[in-house]
Amino acid sequence: MIDDVIELIKTKKWGKIVENVDLSKHTTYRVGGLARVMWYPDTTTRLAKIIQLLNEKKITYQVLGKGSNVIFSDQKYDGMIIKLDSFNQMVIKGNKVEVGAGYSLVKLSYQMAKHGFSGLEFASGIPGSVGGAIYMNAGAYKMDMGYIVSRVKVLTKEGKVITLANLEMDFHYRSSILMKKKDYIVISAVLRLKKGNKKEIEELMKDRKERRIATQPLEFPSAGSVFRNPKDHFAGKLIEDLGFKGLIKGGAQISEKHANFIINLGNATATDVKELIEFIQMAVYDKYKINLKVEQEFINWE
Repeated sequence: MIDDVIELIKTKKWGKIVENVDLSKHTTYRVGGLARVMWYPDTTTRLAKIIQLLNEKKITYQVLGKGSNVIFSDQKYDGMIIKLDSFNQMVIKGNKVEVGAGYSLVKLSYQMAKHGFSGLEFASGIPGSVGGAIYMNAGAYKMDMGYIVSRVKVLTKEGKVITLANLEMDFHYRSSILMKKKDYIVISAVLRLKKGNKKEIEELMKDRKERRIATQPLEFPSAGSVFRNPKDHFAGKLIEDLGFKGLIKGGAQISEKHANFIINLGNATATDVKELIEFIQMAVYDKYKINLKVEQEFINWE
């Protein structure tokens, strides 16, 4: 049935479409199996029509941003991966910026700094898309998307575009309403920023970048922090205190620089990463009776 949808997109020339895609090239962990097809829609209208069709035919699909917070299994993903790279418009109006879901969050933070806007400094080291960052309420330095999102435009499975205000998004630590409403797809968002001192903003971002280079294993593929920080604890400290820095499983390793990072040494499988995550969770629970919650999402695992 998915062949019919692929043929329709190709015939109507509704954006770029690629078959048998290696997902390890589209995730920051650099792991994952093949996907049956990857589609890059070019308009909201066409996206809406294909989403309705996929739902009607009960075909599995997954919207993928920059792949910085997902772990696909090593198995074939027998469905459609949807990439919103074309949804990358950005317009500044006063102290607000309307930006497409496919826009790079890092790029946006630097663009806003150039225009002298404060509020996105925390995002300068988060390698995701705007849509993905809103979905999981990405954050750092005691800030997150929930503080700056004014409203979000989403596409429903019925093909309707609706707007959700900040309070309707139900932002909490590393979560939003989108994690419950899996059928909502972020199209764009309006962020509310403040005018600031351009030089001070850029200096702060530069300082934080230097600190990240010094304390995080940025030279290896990873997905950033693996676990959420439990209340009154730091996940990295709990793992480090167990002596797990440098621990290797297959081609995956708990970083020697930062214990809340798992890195791909070059030949890791998705299974290596997942098993290392589960080992850490069990060990931390056995020692501290704390359940570590994973920040990344597992996709296509039985």
